[in-house]
Amino acid sequence: MSTSGADIARLQTSLGNSLHQHWRLFLAEGIILLILGILAIVVPPVATIAIEVLVGWLLLMSGIVGLIATVRMRRAPGFLWSMLSAILGIVAGIVLLRWPLSGAVSLTLILTVFLLIEGISSIFYALEHKRELSGRWGVMLFSGIVDVCLAALIFAGFPGTAAWAIGLLIGVNLVFGGSALIAMALHARDAAPAGSA
Repeated sequence: MSTSGADIARLQTSLGNSLHQHWRLFLAEGIILLILGILAIVVPPVATIAIEVLVGWLLLMSGIVGLIATVRMRRAPGFLWSMLSAILGIVAGIVLLRWPLSGAVSLTLILTVFLLIEGISSIFYALEHKRELSGRWGVMLFSGIVDVCLAALIFAGFPGTAAWAIGLLIGVNLVFGGSALIAMALHARDAAPAGSA
């Protein structure tokens, strides 16, 4: 076996052993995501507002931190652009916090792009798992396909679905993502660590 082949085998063994040792953490994360997903599906308008408020706070805080850093480094190149970016973050955060429903359309578009990219990434991740690591790759593949389908469906009802779509789509995404993590954790639990045969 070549050196790079031996390195890859060592990496796979190390990764498999790590997954086996920490399967409980993956299981706990999967269960939490599953519960949050079910709650978001049951009350999607509330989940939509919660997500918009969270995004508003994130934008506001990142804008404030960016503004402080920009003012402290005012002689650095790109000062005006950095200042503009920080102010834009602050304004966007305030708008989302003050009028959370006003950002539903924009956030719905952003979420749709996110689901599409995450779905495609999950599909390729699952195919890589099939080839290298896990016997439960099918659940991950299904999760990725669901994400891509959700992204396509939201465009069909846009913009009328924006008030509740974010909460519902995030909920469905969390349910399938949590299920995939649970399946992976249970497989890792049952897999014997490499080198223990």
